Amino acid sequence: MTITVLPLDTPGLGDRTYLAHDGEVALVVDPQRDYDRVLGIAEAAGVRITHVFESHIHNDYVTGGLELAREVGARYLLNADDPVSFERTGVSDGDVVEVGARMRVRVLLTPGHTHTHLSFALEADGESVAVFTGGSLLFGSTGRPDLLGPDHTQTLAHAQWHSAQRLAAELPDETAVYPTHGFGSFCSATQSGGTASTIGQEKLANPALTTDEARYVEDLLAGLDAYPAYYAHMGPANSAGPGEADLSLPTEADPDELRRRIEAGEWVVDLRTRTAFAAGHVGGTVNFGLDGQFVTYLAWLMPWGTPVTLLGETAEDVAEAQRELVRVGIDRPAAMATGSVEDWSGGQPLRAYRTATFADLAAEGAAGRGPVVLDVRRNQERAERHIAGSLHIPIHEVLERLDEVPAGPVWVHCAGGYRAGVVAALLDAHGIDVVAIDDSFDNAGPAGLHLSTDAVRQEIPA
Repeated sequence: MTITVLPLDTPGLGDRTYLAHDGEVALVVDPQRDYDRVLGIAEAAGVRITHVFESHIHNDYVTGGLELAREVGARYLLNADDPVSFERTGVSDGDVVEVGARMRVRVLLTPGHTHTHLSFALEADGESVAVFTGGSLLFGSTGRPDLLGPDHTQTLAHAQWHSAQRLAAELPDETAVYPTHGFGSFCSATQSGGTASTIGQEKLANPALTTDEARYVEDLLAGLDAYPAYYAHMGPANSAGPGEADLSLPTEADPDELRRRIEAGEWVVDLRTRTAFAAGHVGGTVNFGLDGQFVTYLAWLMPWGTPVTLLGETAEDVAEAQRELVRVGIDRPAAMATGSVEDWSGGQPLRAYRTATFADLAAEGAAGRGPVVLDVRRNQERAERHIAGSLHIPIHEVLERLDEVPAGPVWVHCAGGYRAGVVAALLDAHGIDVVAIDDSFDNAGPAGLHLSTDAVRQEIPA
């Protein structure tokens, strides 16, 4: 019987968990907090989980590895040098772990993403099957080396190159590569493409394997941009040993309670699409739609520890949002409300704002109105191309720089519309007149807007 590797995607965070089995027993690598999904695929495959491997102390999510291992009675394995507050099986470079009668896992120290990062090379019947590379070797990229702070970045960047070289030298070309990060995760140094790869394919395309050390490090460091602020809370949570997630729904709030929470400065989050929110919403609410990177941007922008209330058209929408929140350690929403926006407003007038395209923006300029344009993309995106004369405030800096935003109208754009919708809602909640551009930035040039590659930020006074 062949070895089967089943990936489990978490698109909202850009990560993957893996379950590998021989038809009888299974190992799991880097499980998310909501490990019931892992139990589901193990049950469907008819296998028993005996080992749970952790490639590193994660910075982008709260692990479910410890609780999963406890629930199924599996061994929980991570680097023996990781300082943690719970019992586990510590492993080190060169250790070999037997999983059932057929699978053997060789532990490889691959620092770079963290100092103690491990990769796990899986063999079956003496044949190399796969390597689980965590935040080391990704598809066409590597994990970023700057999450432990600037004092470590240079050292980790050089270590990342050596780790990739080690994997390429010690593993056969046909070995399948299974990274945890790189599918939209901010833990990836650059956004990588593809859904599958091998050591041989990475040797042909991965910069860590096709350029020399000095060039790799230079390019890697030059390409780094901001990462979510909530990452600072993930490492400590994982080192302390996170408990089981509570996915039971919060209590229902009526319109009066929603208003009290808004007025108290809490975050009341509308989960509907950005177009539905723009068409009508409760004043003071913010919008993080479930159709985008909901939890990444909510956890990044919301002051950590702020009570959050979820507004969804259905209880299923709230449950989906809650599942995403526990993955980053936001365990219990303060309250919830379901139904229509009219149900939430309690009969009070709704707020609304306009959505538009880049062609609409060009028409405004042609008519001589020259609106203020706010670009909320990240610095690297801005440097490539931007609308000449636009104001640039990256999405994660907007709340700290509200005094730089005119009273309006302000036309907000990003690359595809999601982040523009988030920022438009935030500005609207602060009384700023906004227009949300819900369009692909690829349409800006063809619409007749003048684009510049000058990376210097140009600010328009209020």
